[in-house]
This record gives sequence, structure tokens and C-alpha cells, in this order.
Amino acid sequence: MKELLTTWQDDAWPSVKSTPPLDTGAGVIDESAFNTIEVDKLFDAVNYAATTIGQAVLYRSLTQPLDTLDDIQAKQEAVEELRDNPALRAALEHTVQTAAGHENNFYLLLFGDFLGSFGSAREAHEIEGYGYPQYKRGVRFMLELVGGIQTIENPKSTYLKGLFEHITAFADTRPYSLMQGPAYITENGIQCKQERRGSFSPAVIFIPRIIKPLLLALVFAAFWLLTHFAPADIRQAIPDEAIFLTPLLLLYFPIVGGFDRDHYIVPLRNIYKSSPAVAKTLDALGQLDELLSFLKFADNFGHDVVLPTLVDSEHHRINLGGAKNPVLSKIHSDYVGNDLVLEDDKLVFVTGPNSGGKTAFCKTVTQIQLLAQIGCFVPAQSATLTVADRIFYQAPEISHLSDGEGRFGTELKRTKDIFLASTARSLVVLDELSEGTTFEEKMESSSNVLGGFYRKGNSTILITHNHQLVDLFVNQRIGLPRQVEFANDAPTYKVIPGISRVSHADRVAKKIGFSKEDIDHYLEGSP
Repeated sequence: MKELLTTWQDDAWPSVKSTPPLDTGAGVIDESAFNTIEVDKLFDAVNYAATTIGQAVLYRSLTQPLDTLDDIQAKQEAVEELRDNPALRAALEHTVQTAAGHENNFYLLLFGDFLGSFGSAREAHEIEGYGYPQYKRGVRFMLELVGGIQTIENPKSTYLKGLFEHITAFADTRPYSLMQGPAYITENGIQCKQERRGSFSPAVIFIPRIIKPLLLALVFAAFWLLTHFAPADIRQAIPDEAIFLTPLLLLYFPIVGGFDRDHYIVPLRNIYKSSPAVAKTLDALGQLDELLSFLKFADNFGHDVVLPTLVDSEHHRINLGGAKNPVLSKIHSDYVGNDLVLEDDKLVFVTGPNSGGKTAFCKTVTQIQLLAQIGCFVPAQSATLTVADRIFYQAPEISHLSDGEGRFGTELKRTKDIFLASTARSLVVLDELSEGTTFEEKMESSSNVLGGFYRKGNSTILITHNHQLVDLFVNQRIGLPRQVEFANDAPTYKVIPGISRVSHADRVAKKIGFSKEDIDHYLEGSP
């Protein structure tokens, strides 16, 4: 099971998109691939999580996907169990939905700003008064979460069972005991009921409400004794009861409320905020919500989805049938699916004119690989693939003045980083190669780079207009040539065998009004 992480730092309110991708070579995807693959849009497409923590966990999964076959299959088994057991799914959805309705109460307790005795809360993060309602609502969220999971039947899949155990185990922790109450202030600090067991040292019990009957009874008893049993001269000096008790009660509220806030509520929330047990419990809730999100994505997607079959292999393999882009096909009901079989060939060339769907096809492949590695359904009729230790996607980059190497050097540096970090188990997409140099140098450099990736043994997909480069490899019986199909000058968005040797540059130029004829008209002053 993936290591659990908290989703907040430096007293900041929990953020959904708080987990960044790792550096190149340190994780499955790096920042450049993250941006090019458009993971943020992919997140929006698959996100059906009800809780903030569930959305944060899903986003974390996409930015730092799993790279171990056993871990991914464990998540798949949990998804399958929930899909095949409607009663278990319904019970879990009810618990998660209840948690979603009260989750912000807990975050307000942990991270809210106290305004003082007389401030009025106008923002969601502000706490007015002494914090009693916020404390009770916040701890109730955690207590009800544990209670809700305890009432659900025990799941069978290892991953799901582990998440249930994480949450129910919270009932045996110190923070849970403090939340359940009572909590005590002692000479050794705040203690829970278990810590006080067998102790006879003095302690003050925290009752999370401003009206404390025993304390008020003591105040009134002291006043009654004073007015009835004090010497006559003292009794005569005591003013009328109403005049005396009014300021006494006015002092009672700020003294008692301020004491509870400063000596109980604030220290307790600091205990909860820094508690690994609290973080682990919240994270388990998020992971449960993530699993439910996968199921809701499958239910609402509108196209065929499948849990991919994961296989072990010494080098990356992928076999997709009717694969559709998870972002675009959610918007377009008539989105065209494509097949891809990349097993022992290792190298695919995708050629064709602009606007034919080359980039969308390659993003489909990488996004499906990414979804597979978080344990999610993928939009395809069939999918069999290996786990990629790295997913790289190189897109054309614009050089900066500080680069000193121009566009060719800027892109080559990125290609070098990808080459050095990739292995035979990696998936690499390259969108053109060796731009910004002569044709002869482009041919030589591109063939050297592709030959290097081919010898490494990973899956490499090259998007290119350079059909001469494709010919060079195909003539050596290396790689699979694929092209985007056009019919009647319009793209069909199908990827078919073959090498495209045509360019639709003139069609595109005419479409945007900047063909040779358009330029001539502009120069002649014609509209």
C-alpha cells in the first residue's frame, strides 16, 4: 500500500491540488509530462470524489502514480469488490457522503482563525466566540466516521480491508480518546481518560460548553453563603442581588470561555493537527472516496470502460482496443476510438497532417496508462498493459534567451533527460525531434536518438511529419508505421497502418485566411 501523506502544510487549509509531480527520474511522471499530458484536465474528467480529502488523494494518485504491479492490482481488486457487492458499496457511499457533509467542520477546528469574544465570523475560516460549537462539530466528524465504518460488513479484498482497519484502529488512539472525552488538564498537561486511570492527582475536566452547572452552582452557593452567614456589617455592604450578580455573570463568560479556548480547544486542536493517527485516518477516508470515484466515473462516462489487465514483462507493452480519450470523449459522444498494439515492436511512428488527431491519440495512450496505474477504469473496449516505471511526453519547447543553445539545444536537453531516466519498462512519447536545425542534421540526430531508445527496449511513440525518417526505420524493419486517416480532405480521427506523405498546410492556411492567394490580396489592398 502506498505510503500515507498528509494534505496540508504550514497551518494551511487542506487543498485538493497540493501534491506536485516528482523530479525527472524520481517518479512515474515529471512536471513536463504532467503538463503536456494535461493531468489537471484528466483529474477533472475522473473526479467524482465527495470529500476534499478524497479529491486530494485522487489528485495525488495522478501526480505520483503507483509503479508496482501488486499495489495496482490490489486497488483493482477493491474496485471489483465494490462493483460486485452493491450492499457494501451503498453502505460505504452513505458513510463517505455523511463525512463529506461534516468534513469542513473538522478543518475549521484545525485551521480556523479565532476572532475573539466579540468578533463576528464573515469568512468560512473564521471562528467566532470561544469555539465550543466548532470543537463539538469537528470531533463529531471523526467519531462518526469511525462509527460508520465499524457498522459496515468486513470487506474481503486486502486493500479495502486495510483501509477499514486504518479507520477503525483510530478508536484505540489517544486523539480519539481525547475527542470522545473527557479531557483533563493536569500538571503533566492535557490527558485523556486512559492516561488518568489510577491517578489521584488534581485535574480540571474539560466540558465543551460555556454553561457549566457545577461551576455556576458554586458561584451562586458562595454568594448565598456570603449573604446569609457573613457578619452583619459585611452583609449590609453587599449591594442588591441583581446589581451584584449581573457583573459577576458578565465576568463569568469571558473568564471561563477564554480559559477553555486557550487551555483546552487550542492545545487539543494542535494535538489533532500534528497527530499521525489523525492524518492516517483522514487519508484512509480519502482512499475509500477515491475508489468510489472510480466507480462513479465508470457509471457516468458514457462510453465503454474496462479495468485493464496488468501483465509483467521485461519491457513495456500495451495493447488497447477501441481506446478513447478520457477527457475529450467525455465531452464528445461521437468520439472515435482507436486500437494500439505495441509489444515486441517497441517503436511506433504516427504521421499525418495537422488537425488529424495525432496528438490526441498519443495523449489518449499516456492518459490511459496513467489511469491504469492508479487502479482506475480506462476508456476502452479492452486494455492489456504493463506497469510503466516512467511515462514521458516531450512536446516542442520554446527556447529562452538564457538557454544559450537555441530551440534545437533546448529540446535536445529534454530528450537527453528522458533518455537517461527511462528504462525498458518506460513509455515515451516524442512530438517531433531535432527541430530548429537543417534537414540533414535533423535526419541524423533523430535517427541517432530513436536508435538509442529502440536499443533501450522501452515503448517509444514518435509524432512526426518527417516521412523520410519513418522510411529509414521501416526499411530496416524497425517500428510500426501508423498514420491518421483523412477522407474527402477531412480527418476521420482513425489511426491506420501506413505512412502519410501528404501535407495539408495549404488547406490549413486557407482555413485561417493566410494562403498565398490571401497574402496577394492583402498586398493588393483587396478585402
